[in-house]
Amino acid sequence: MSPAVIALAVVVVYLIGTIPNAIIVARAKGLDITAVGSGNPGASNIGRVLGFKWFAVVFVLDAAKGAVPAVILLGHRPVAYLCGAAAIVGHNWPVTRRFKGGKGLATGAGVLLALFPLIMVICAASWFVVQKVSKKAALASVLVVPIALVLIPTIGGHDNWELFAFIGIGALIEIRHVSNIKRLLSGTENSLDFKK
Repeated sequence: MSPAVIALAVVVVYLIGTIPNAIIVARAKGLDITAVGSGNPGASNIGRVLGFKWFAVVFVLDAAKGAVPAVILLGHRPVAYLCGAAAIVGHNWPVTRRFKGGKGLATGAGVLLALFPLIMVICAASWFVVQKVSKKAALASVLVVPIALVLIPTIGGHDNWELFAFIGIGALIEIRHVSNIKRLLSGTENSLDFKK
């Protein structure tokens, strides 16, 4: 794959990553998701405001932004990682919204699903357990990244460089959760309850 094709793929995937699924879904329900709940345009805030059904819809749509390019490029795994990262960057820092986007967990989960399906299943189960017990989506989101990083070299079955590639992807997600970590430490983080 030529450098020009790789560069074009990265740009296209970044732009796909900027699609604000949470905002689109919330608008269809007559809401501005950036003005309710935590204000974050992501699946967790949709779940907080609209319930589990719409959380699932937005999560799947955001995950697809990372999963589809990675699946298409599975034969070129380094490029799959690069485009997966581009999708997360597009979601987190969309040029179309003055670089104010979501947190990247769902899109990162899509990348993980494409590259390490079993690890994704374990991480998804871990997320739901932590969220159910703590009622804190942010805590679950922060914890699943290191869980994935532990599992990749353990059961991933791929070259060591992939761990370092996923450290980079994990960093894109954790960086966007710094404010959540601060609120978790101070006890002021928003709860997530799917009972609505």
